Amino acid sequence: MEDSTKLDLYRQMVLIRTFEETILREYHADKTPIWDIGAGQIPGEMHLSAGQEPVAAGVCANLTPDDAITATHRPHHFAIAHGMSLERLAAEIYGREDGLGHGRGGHMHLFDPSIHFSCSGIIAEGYPPALGQAFAFKRSGSNAVAVAVTGEGAANQGAFHESLNLAALWKLPVVFVVEDNDWAISVPRSVSTSVVSNAERARAYGMPGERIEDNAVEDVFAAAGRAVARARSGEGPTLLEVHTLRLWGHFEGDAQGYRSDLATVADRDPIPEYESRLRASGVLDDEVVKDIAADAEARVEAAVAFAKSSPIPDPSSASRYVFS
Repeated sequence: MEDSTKLDLYRQMVLIRTFEETILREYHADKTPIWDIGAGQIPGEMHLSAGQEPVAAGVCANLTPDDAITATHRPHHFAIAHGMSLERLAAEIYGREDGLGHGRGGHMHLFDPSIHFSCSGIIAEGYPPALGQAFAFKRSGSNAVAVAVTGEGAANQGAFHESLNLAALWKLPVVFVVEDNDWAISVPRSVSTSVVSNAERARAYGMPGERIEDNAVEDVFAAAGRAVARARSGEGPTLLEVHTLRLWGHFEGDAQGYRSDLATVADRDPIPEYESRLRASGVLDDEVVKDIAADAEARVEAAVAFAKSSPIPDPSSASRYVFS
């Protein structure tokens, strides 16, 4: 891998983390002294992706804006890595008129046709729509691919298995990505899933399956590159499972009493680990690290300022964009 690619992966991971840390700050800013999930300038649930940056950065580095992504209820890392506007993303999170969905969808329902991005709060819901996108790409003669992302807990849903079967049957250009962060909300994989790795399930549907360990962004990049190339060449779908890490709670406000790994989770943060390796190989130094951090902070703070300056939707327009 070229040094420039390594640097791009690091830069993307830092941008995602900076965004998530800033949203964390903003989300909690006005929910005290009494915790109220419905209060504040960002009301409602919030699922942040800190620790899972290597999956999004590694996968999306192989994609173009013509490729499609369907993501999960924890979508910010994939949205950013696929090129979504930080300003419109932030505005949607704040529920403002200039957001992607005019503030109607919130952070679990991000839709951006310009980069073929969508997500949903429903478990495994993104897999069937990804098949529809891939089928459209194939019918139109495009070499675009669809990437369908879900968590390891959702791999036990019927939509997951039905989608794998149909994609293999029709040889659709799909890359299925499972983010294994060890906890399906509060349930460990060991008590919910009959196989050690969901990648093993690929064989049942006649497609390649690969598990990437250690949350390693370069390994994700390489595996996703093989899967995307296979899909573009008409060879059909691939299933990738990445053993990643959820640094924070399932949602903000999650006490995480179920986590047996809570004492050591911070030690497995993938960004300092990758930074250390890049420093050792001469790709990074203090000045570059400082510049990347400053650029990410400036971009994210500008996006938050944009969101806060965007108008709140007029209550009289509540029925707009609603179909019956």
